[in-house]
Amino acid sequence: MYFSSNIKYLRKRKKRTQDEVAFALKMKRSTLSGYENRVSQPSIEVLLAFSDYYKIAIDTLIKVDLGKLPESQLRQLERGYDVFIRGTKIRVLATTVNPENVDNIELVNEKAKAGYSSGYADPEYIKVLPTFYLPFLSKDKKYRTFQISGDSMLPIPDGAYVTGEYVENWEYIRDGKAYIILTVNDGIVFKNVENRIAGSGQLRLHSLNPLYEAYDLDIQEVREVWRFVNYISPEIPKQAVSKQELKQEITELKQRIESIQLKLDL
Repeated sequence: MYFSSNIKYLRKRKKRTQDEVAFALKMKRSTLSGYENRVSQPSIEVLLAFSDYYKIAIDTLIKVDLGKLPESQLRQLERGYDVFIRGTKIRVLATTVNPENVDNIELVNEKAKAGYSSGYADPEYIKVLPTFYLPFLSKDKKYRTFQISGDSMLPIPDGAYVTGEYVENWEYIRDGKAYIILTVNDGIVFKNVENRIAGSGQLRLHSLNPLYEAYDLDIQEVREVWRFVNYISPEIPKQAVSKQELKQEITELKQRIESIQLKLDL
């Protein structure tokens, strides 16, 4: 049980004295000190009081060593994203931290993408991914970088590395913004998203490349969502081509192929 160490850690994290917390919880300072030092065992009523005070579930206060969580996960708890409050379907992110207890940015390259689809929730798998650091990104948020493939998001080129910020609450997915999504059947996809969760329980996925049609993804097929932050590529983005120009190029290519085929048949 981590209750004693957790309430002491939370009090110090919020820079409050024992007198201040004891007064707020309507107990003696000596009683609070007894809980923090494992001299006394809390009753259910006391557990409820601490849970209400710190806005953290009783199960979390008891079962999770808050002092070992990275800052990004602590902030998620403080914003109300508590696995024991929101239910068993809440997403618990496997992550790694550096020696200063700051979240790393794990890299999922092309070779690792297949394994990530099954190992994304396995701390042992995440631990072996390459990690790096981008000093211009917030230390209080969680980021991960994925190598994309294909041309559906041109002008972002094939092979580019896209970095995303972890999205805990999918209801906050914003229409028209780009996201990296881990899906059950299609693995990692990178698309502009239209949020239809409230209405149909789906995300509508759009490509930047106009040759690709939009399609719907059932939210039950989604495992992780990362909001696009930036990308890294050795290639300079090509000038955008209109859908009509692309169709014309395809038509001309087909005509050339047909001409070649006729010559071969002669």
